[in-house]
Amino acid sequence: MQRRDFLTITAAAGTVAHAAEDLKPVRAEITKRHDEAVNRLRNWIKQPSIAAENRGMNEGCDLMMRLLRDAGFTTVKKMPTDGQPGVFATLDAGAPRTIGVYFMYDVKQVDPAEWSSPPWDAALVDKPGLGRVIVGRGAVNQKGPQSAFLAALHAIRGLGRKPPVNLVFVAEGEEEIGSPHFPQVVHAPETAAAFRKCSGVIMPSAMQNPDGAVTISLGAKGVIEVELVSSGEKWGRGPKLDVHSSNEARIDSPAWHLVQALNTLIAKDGHTPAIDGFADKARPMTPEEKAMVREGARRQNEAAAKKLLGVERWVHDVDWLEALELLVSKPTVNIEGLVGGYTGPGGKTVLPHRAAAKLDLRLVPNMTAQGALSALKAHLAKRGFGDIEVNMTGGYDPTSTPASAAVIRAQQSLLRRAGIDPILWPRNAGSWPGYVFTGPPLNIPAGHFGLGHGSGAHAPNEYYVIESANPKVAGYDGAVMSMAEYLYELAAI
Repeated sequence: MQRRDFLTITAAAGTVAHAAEDLKPVRAEITKRHDEAVNRLRNWIKQPSIAAENRGMNEGCDLMMRLLRDAGFTTVKKMPTDGQPGVFATLDAGAPRTIGVYFMYDVKQVDPAEWSSPPWDAALVDKPGLGRVIVGRGAVNQKGPQSAFLAALHAIRGLGRKPPVNLVFVAEGEEEIGSPHFPQVVHAPETAAAFRKCSGVIMPSAMQNPDGAVTISLGAKGVIEVELVSSGEKWGRGPKLDVHSSNEARIDSPAWHLVQALNTLIAKDGHTPAIDGFADKARPMTPEEKAMVREGARRQNEAAAKKLLGVERWVHDVDWLEALELLVSKPTVNIEGLVGGYTGPGGKTVLPHRAAAKLDLRLVPNMTAQGALSALKAHLAKRGFGDIEVNMTGGYDPTSTPASAAVIRAQQSLLRRAGIDPILWPRNAGSWPGYVFTGPPLNIPAGHFGLGHGSGAHAPNEYYVIESANPKVAGYDGAVMSMAEYLYELAAI
């Protein structure tokens, strides 16, 4: 399999006008350092760092700091928070423009029994239709793309050059639990002062679909994650310890109490949020956003999307266009997990004293995390469920960046010169804490960038393409080159 760089992804790809000759040595250096960069990524994946389990977090933070120093960052500091620490770093290249960079060093939990190869082995395997991929937790979310960004800095530095822009860097170790303490990192006086010098913030990503298509998102939904707990002790009804299930005849059930409460959160269709006041401030899509979705529906493959998700129908049997409009614009109430009583093999006839549900609520522009939490608590209290504990474990507001921002225009111009016509998209249905940059007091545009492909975030067998079988999809070297190209484009635009 040939390693493909950014400028040879498509047959139409030609010369990047302002920097082609200057970047030929960078491409050669990336190729030269391929094995070194892939091994760096493998070693990173092999270090578990799971905030939800407080597993490997100190080691993960220390490794993050070493990776930054090795890539040329001079100021690298651990930033204590009320939770897991963050990292702040700077790289002064003496350039006229400064760009912010956001990383996360934590990853989601795993069940090794569900994986084809151990999630911490970082195995290199052949994946039909895709090529050679690396499999492991964090491969695409986000260690693969982040390692590509660092590899671009290594290549530039290896030539005795400085990056074309100054860099201000932050990383957090709690993204996968809703970033509850990330504002403490960004709003620290030294960090905030450095970010005020930035013209934009970027988060490395793997933006390509398996067919090579690229989507540029202008934002993301917000989210809150909460746990609802029903207990006999707090309720004042039902048992304070598990009892024999025959007592259901004369004792109230905290588990049914929770189910009844959950049932009030959605309409009878089992889908539409019914929390009082939850979506009152939700902003409808603008005409410009609707036009983006129409164009995206025309250019994206519905059958491929259904296959990827393992579904045959969209909710209410809506068509492809409406399904995409819902994905972009609809606030949601989702049950992540529901646990109460005995769940092991066979039966165990108990009446549980406690039941819990984990929820996530996705938010669209003009909604806020605190507003959603307040609405949920008030809704439950109004309906007689005020005894149910509502524990918010993390969350943040939606984020939006205008298409006119330099971080977005640089992506569009760079991709189009390379023969790639990107899809412009109003916002991701997933979430990231970009609001700390795009909202007050910083008010800095922020976006994702990076070629390459990966999938399986939060799922078994997460992967990231290293050597691509499709000439339209960048392999690892191409992803690294795209990061280098983007830095030069940001310097020039």
